[in-house]
Amino acid sequence: MSTVTATRLFVRGRVQGVGYRAWLAREAGKRDLSGWVRNRQDGSVEALILAPSDTLAAFLTLCRIGPAAAHVADLAIQEETISASDAESGFSVRPTV
Repeated sequence: MSTVTATRLFVRGRVQGVGYRAWLAREAGKRDLSGWVRNRQDGSVEALILAPSDTLAAFLTLCRIGPAAAHVADLAIQEETISASDAESGFSVRPTV
């Protein structure tokens, strides 16, 4: 079974109700990144990003800022390995969990 490295983000602060998910999906699309983003019931935003390391570093810098109405208090990052068959092409906005 083939695997790929992914980066899971947990964004905390004023990130729900301010367009953070839509913004993140747009920014990921501009950079041809794959993955998804969703709100969590605890008020945070979670994302799974598949990106080359040089692109990822710049993208994470943007995620720490977010859209104008957001205030990012914390960005937790976890590297993980996922099955290549679970790796999405393109970028999607998922329902809240």
